[in-house]
Amino acid sequence: MFYAVSVPRNSPLVIGHRGAPGYRPEHTRSSYELALEWGVDAVEPDVVATKDRVLVVRHENEISGTTDVALRPEFSDRRTTKRVDGEALTGWFTEDFTWEELSTLRCRERLAGVRPSSASFDGAEPILRLVDVLDIVREASVAHGREIGVVLEVKHATYFASIGMPLAPLIAAELRLAGWGDGELPLIVESFESTVLVELRDLGIPASYVYLIEAAGRPYDLAAVQGTHAPTYRATVAPRGLDELVGTVDGISVDKKMLLAKGDTIVADAHARGLTVFTWTCRPENRFLAAEFRGRGGKDVFGDYEGEWAAIARTGVDGVFVDHPDLGIAVFRG
Repeated sequence: MFYAVSVPRNSPLVIGHRGAPGYRPEHTRSSYELALEWGVDAVEPDVVATKDRVLVVRHENEISGTTDVALRPEFSDRRTTKRVDGEALTGWFTEDFTWEELSTLRCRERLAGVRPSSASFDGAEPILRLVDVLDIVREASVAHGREIGVVLEVKHATYFASIGMPLAPLIAAELRLAGWGDGELPLIVESFESTVLVELRDLGIPASYVYLIEAAGRPYDLAAVQGTHAPTYRATVAPRGLDELVGTVDGISVDKKMLLAKGDTIVADAHARGLTVFTWTCRPENRFLAAEFRGRGGKDVFGDYEGEWAAIARTGVDGVFVDHPDLGIAVFRG
């Protein structure tokens, strides 16, 4: 069952990827506020949970790279190794902290070597909860007099369910309490795991549901059950795989390298089946650009991002995630 959902109407949608992380540490208030001031159609918070089941916005549940937790002696005993989505990770994890404890940490730039200017704001701002981001966006919509959406990414749903913290009911309850659960405010829910999208849809959350697609590998939720029999991401965006998505999700969001591949037909194939297509992540630094768009000066210097993004726009894609919202608005609205 799908719902009539209010969504921003520009095409392609320009989505502030975790706010404006090209300029401020991702998922901070200032990062979101910059993106909203520059005119994005939506912002994207990544959602994980705390020990006391508070939903917080972090790139991953392992937070040593995005907070100052490693510098906090009072939390040194929380450092541990876990298997998340089949991979061993060592660090500090949100699910081992209460919200009160996490609220004492301060955010740090995840790509400090690439973006030293953003890293200069390290330590200035606390972690946000999902409800904080929802409130920021609602207030910005009123202040700027325009419709602004939220693209909520559910992180590691299978892992959280395995430790007794299923995310779908927590997210559904939070959205309803925050006034985002009735379909009046623009909401898109995305995940690399389709099972949690189905769970949220079945809980009656009116949203547009988008399946995130890697350029390689298999989705962990399906691989955990089916092993090597699980469909690959590549197979999922082939015509037969897209056929199977119809009626389950509203769209897909693919690694941009897939759209830039010679002869790619993903957008046309998806559109023919009534599915929208987003792509991630448009970044201007050479290291993130396709080879033909890289310039001189080193990996961290801006290359011909305008050329790459124009090529992406020509595919007819419906939405793009950007780290530098001002540049994204200039290119995709130009």
